[in-house]
Amino acid sequence: MARKQQDTRQQNGKQQNSKQQNGKQQGSRNGSARQDRISEQVDSGLAEIVRDRDRADAWTLLLDGAPQSHVDLADPGYLSFEYQRRFGHLVDLAAAPGKPISALHLGGGALTLARYVATSRPRSRQQVAEIDTRLTELVRRELPVDKGWQLRVRGGDARDILARSPEAGADLLVADIYSGARIPAHCTSTEFATLAANALGPGGRYAVNITDGGQLAFARGQVATLRAVFAEVAMVADPTVLRGRRFGNLVLVAAQQPLPLDELTRRIATDPFPGRVESGPRLVDFQAGAAPVTDDGAGPSPAPPPGAFS
Repeated sequence: MARKQQDTRQQNGKQQNSKQQNGKQQGSRNGSARQDRISEQVDSGLAEIVRDRDRADAWTLLLDGAPQSHVDLADPGYLSFEYQRRFGHLVDLAAAPGKPISALHLGGGALTLARYVATSRPRSRQQVAEIDTRLTELVRRELPVDKGWQLRVRGGDARDILARSPEAGADLLVADIYSGARIPAHCTSTEFATLAANALGPGGRYAVNITDGGQLAFARGQVATLRAVFAEVAMVADPTVLRGRRFGNLVLVAAQQPLPLDELTRRIATDPFPGRVESGPRLVDFQAGAAPVTDDGAGPSPAPPPGAFS
């Protein structure tokens, strides 16, 4: 279950019920009044869906108090969290504008990116692996998706589902896999990356959200791991994270074919909080001699420091 870190410089929280319109609370689909905050125990902890007061019909999903997803039901093309915008750029660059793609999402949460794909690329075929089936039930009930979308959510471990995925079946594979606030060890290795590579079709791309801080040892190992499996690898992150001044998100993207680095860099530069794109020799320098991670030596991503999600 991915706990998605919201940049502390972004707008925090004023929350709004997903069934509201123009700031006036509406009844739910069954006619009963909706609350500003919905709390329910799920397999991975206490899930809360809280209305976003800054956007009509938008919600933030939290797990044990940490921001996990943001969904705007009125505008599924709106991506609030910084790293989700990075993912959105990769969706936009996956094919010609509006062309359907085949996407596999490892880690579902509130299905934010799947909604983005379905809206920006109608008729796309998507599968989502989400281990917390109770969370999926809550999201489907309170933040429903369009029944016309070709979107299937499968309950189970991300690696198990990835291993059973059709070979060369995905144009885009996105990994946002967290247990609590950490990426599970078995989803950080070269063996896992090889499964991802096998699931991608010709020209397909793999994107993964990781979190790290300080000396960035975990991130350096993940760069080494992807470079051991893929011909092309790049990394996108906030400069303050890259300098170790802040614990935060880093998005890694990999493929066997050249990546659209010029266009990706241009788009990242126009984000509200611009990031840096590292590739080629600069990425090798960032790796700093770190070795690829294998199943035998894999560990989870580092735990966030206190206050990282506040």
